[in-house]
Amino acid sequence: MIRKMVWTAALLLSGMTGAQAWGASVLQCVPYARTVSGVDLYGDALNWWDQADGRFKRGHAPKKGAVLAFRAFGPMALGHVAVVSRVLDDRRILIRHANWSVPGAIEEDVLAIDVSDQGDWSQVRVWHSPTGQMGARTNPTFGFIYPSKAKLHDFTPDPALGASIRFARVDADRWDREGAPVRAVRTAQAIVEAKAERRGRAPHLRTDPAILQFADNAPVERSLSAIIADVKRETMVN
Repeated sequence: MIRKMVWTAALLLSGMTGAQAWGASVLQCVPYARTVSGVDLYGDALNWWDQADGRFKRGHAPKKGAVLAFRAFGPMALGHVAVVSRVLDDRRILIRHANWSVPGAIEEDVLAIDVSDQGDWSQVRVWHSPTGQMGARTNPTFGFIYPSKAKLHDFTPDPALGASIRFARVDADRWDREGAPVRAVRTAQAIVEAKAERRGRAPHLRTDPAILQFADNAPVERSLSAIIADVKRETMVN
């Protein structure tokens, strides 16, 4: 039983739900990203990068309104797409996306960080709202697809696109204010840089800022908090 709970929690921590693996009964990442970004592409998320060739500019630098296209990887069999809502620095952006942390959930202005060796956004980690921390899994990406006009469009839930909830939202302004979130980022970065220096490697920015503000939080799985609590208790016991 404990092993099963640990396995379940590991999936939750990894940010495992991205892409359309949960079926058509919930809002998928593709229609959400298409509406918010204005990038008029269709089909599975893993095909967006190739579809954009010749229609939209593509690159490896984040820009507001751009679509970050994820490769198919592990449980993300159909890839994933997210929209950049704000560029914080070379390694950190805020994104808006759907069907990632929880089936059908809309997450607005949550953190994604570049953990690639070359700083080209080919490997990212993404905020996992149920646990209030960065997801444990490193996700490979194709890069960014740039719309003809960089603009974030409002998304109005539509039952025809599947059930959805607004699960969580980050107060983006807090990233620029002095305080606990900023100190947490600096502390985490300093630790990683020190470890990287000892290994003789270029440092990666890895951060776990506690800045999540829940809004209209309606857990999809009632047992989520219980599973996480049990795993934590088991970890402490062992």
